[in-house]
Amino acid sequence: MSNPVFNKKRNSTRPGAFGTAEVAPAGAMTYDDVIMKTLFCIAALVAAGAVGWAIPGLGVIGALVAFVLAMVNIFKKKPSPVLILAYSAFEGLALGGVSAIFEARCEGIVIQAVLATVSVFAATLAVFKFGNVRATPKMMKMLLVAMFGYLIYSLINIGLVAFGVVTTPFGLNGMNIPGTSIPIGVAVGIIVVIMAAFNFIVDFTVIEEDVKAGAPQIESWRNAFGLMLTIVWLYLELLRLIALLRGDD
Repeated sequence: MSNPVFNKKRNSTRPGAFGTAEVAPAGAMTYDDVIMKTLFCIAALVAAGAVGWAIPGLGVIGALVAFVLAMVNIFKKKPSPVLILAYSAFEGLALGGVSAIFEARCEGIVIQAVLATVSVFAATLAVFKFGNVRATPKMMKMLLVAMFGYLIYSLINIGLVAFGVVTTPFGLNGMNIPGTSIPIGVAVGIIVVIMAAFNFIVDFTVIEEDVKAGAPQIESWRNAFGLMLTIVWLYLELLRLIALLRGDD
């Protein structure tokens, strides 16, 4: 599974692990719990994002601390509300700094990226709820392969930029597909957005399984954290994709 948070918890939240789908035990997680915890995380991210926007230099510190906290939260056996909210805040610092830089070079891009992120999330949730689309083992294997391929591509791109082989602002992403005027990053970005949408399907499926299995209420924090990872990833990819589409690279 692509999202490490949900990958770690799936074995302990299979149906029957915490109770039955028909009768939820006292203190069991609900959808409302996940929604509220996710909103708390988003609020922390937005508040810290305003600081990062005002002082972009804090973005580097935010990114480093957020990465460490993300690793701690991913591998922590029991979810910690404090650490998850701390991750959201420091991630907000990082996103605020990055967003300010993009906005300075490409006016209006931040609101476009935010609206696009909300749209993808809402569309995926609608497909999940009304289209009865659920994550299957085959889907998760395909997503894992795609994520691994994208990781390799990203590492190669970083290496080429670091050694000066490629000098465009976005590295390989800023170069055109041979024989066209379309940047490679546009094609890659569209694929990654689709990957993120599938990742939401996986996230929603695991949340649904947790609720049906009567998972402890504390697990709503882990679910919220998992959703935040996907949301942040999607926002950053959309920010870069829109910049490439607008030609502001």
